[in-house]
Amino acid sequence: MKISRLDALIMEQEQVNTLDRETIEAIQLAKLNRLLARERERGGFYRGLPERLDSLAELGSLPFTTEADLARSAPGMLLISQSRIRRIISETTSGTTGTAKRVFYTDGDLENTVRLYMAGLGELIFPGSRTMICFPFSGPHGLGELIAEAVTRLGARPLKLGPSLSYGEYAAILEREQPDTFVGMPGQLLSLLRACGRGSLRRALVSGDACPDSVISGCERILGSRLFPHYGSREMGMAGAVTCPAHEGMHLRENHVIPEIVDETGQVLPRGEWGELVITTVGMEALPLIRYRTGDVTRILPEPCPCGSATIRLDRLRRRAGNRIEELDEALFALPELVDYTARLEGGVLRIRGLTAGPYPTEKIQNRAEGIFPGVGIRVELSPVRPEDRPLNPGKRILGGMEQFS
Repeated sequence: MKISRLDALIMEQEQVNTLDRETIEAIQLAKLNRLLARERERGGFYRGLPERLDSLAELGSLPFTTEADLARSAPGMLLISQSRIRRIISETTSGTTGTAKRVFYTDGDLENTVRLYMAGLGELIFPGSRTMICFPFSGPHGLGELIAEAVTRLGARPLKLGPSLSYGEYAAILEREQPDTFVGMPGQLLSLLRACGRGSLRRALVSGDACPDSVISGCERILGSRLFPHYGSREMGMAGAVTCPAHEGMHLRENHVIPEIVDETGQVLPRGEWGELVITTVGMEALPLIRYRTGDVTRILPEPCPCGSATIRLDRLRRRAGNRIEELDEALFALPELVDYTARLEGGVLRIRGLTAGPYPTEKIQNRAEGIFPGVGIRVELSPVRPEDRPLNPGKRILGGMEQFS
C-alpha cells in the first residue's frame, strides 16, 4: 500500500522505518518527557508538573492550559531565546476583554508548518497546476505566505488573491489564469462557486472555519469532486491535520501534537465520542503547550483509515458551544440561491442581509431562521449579487450581537 504523504513526512522527521501506533506513541512519550524535564529545569510556566510520565495515559492527570493563560503568561512560556522568534501572532481572547494572547514561532516551527502544508496539498495539486489562495496575506511568514511557499515547493503556481476581492475580480482571474485548485475557507468557496460558477476549478482544500454539511455538499455538487478539509490553529503552528484521498477524517501530525477529547467536566473521553479537543504540542520549538483547551469540538475516529495510516484522525470540527452561526449556516446555505449572508442580533431582532444568484428565497430564510431562533423577530434583506460585490464574510463567520444570549 502506498504510504501517505503525511506518514512519509513523519517517518522522515523522526527517522523511523515504520509508523504504527506503538512507534507513534513512543515518539510522543519521549518528546513529552523531554519537554517536562526542560520545564522543570528552567522553572518556567509548567515547573510544577512532574519531571516525567511513565505512559501517555498519565497525561490526563495534568492540569489544563487555557486561552487566558496564553494571554497572561505567553512570554514566560517560551522555551527559547527571544532572539530566535521569527513571528508573533496576537489575538484578543474570547474570554478576557482587551487582553491579547500571543503565540510565538521559530524558523523551525514555520518550516514544519510549510512541510505539513506540502503533505496536505500534495494530495490534490501537482507540478504545473495553478492554485488560488484566498487566505489573508499579512506579510512575511503569514498564513497566506506559508501556503504559497508550500505550493511553490510542490512545483505549482500560487495565485496570491486573499479573501476580499470582488466577485467580478474573482471571475476575471478564473477566466484569465485558469486555476484548477482553491485554498481557503469553506464559506468563501461556496460563495465564490455560486456567484462565479466553477470555471476551471476542479479541487479544493478548505480550512480555517467550521464546515457544515450544507456547505460541503453545496461545494462538492458544483465542483464535481470531494473537498479536502484541513484543520489547524495558531497554537499548533497554523497546521495540524490533513485529509488523505480516502476522505475519511483528517490525519493529525502526531509527532508534533498529542490530542485528547474531553467532556464538559474535563474528563478524557474514549475514541468515537464528541467533546472538546485538547492538544499537547510537543513539536513546537518556541511555545509548546501542555493540555491546551482549544474550544473546538470534534471526535477521534475509532476505526482504521482505508488509506492504511496509523495516525489518529479527527472528525469534522464544530464550533464552541453556544455559537449559533453554524446552525444558521447549515439551514440557510442549503438554499442554492443564497450566495452569502451576514446575521446580527439587534434589539431582539435577527437581521439577515444576503446576496442571491436567483429568485429571492426570503420566506424560506425567514422560516428556517425562526426555527433556530424561536421568539426572535426576523428581518431579511436580500439583493442580487453583482460583479462589484465582495463576499460578505471575508474571514471566519460570526453571528453578531450574541452577547444578548450570554
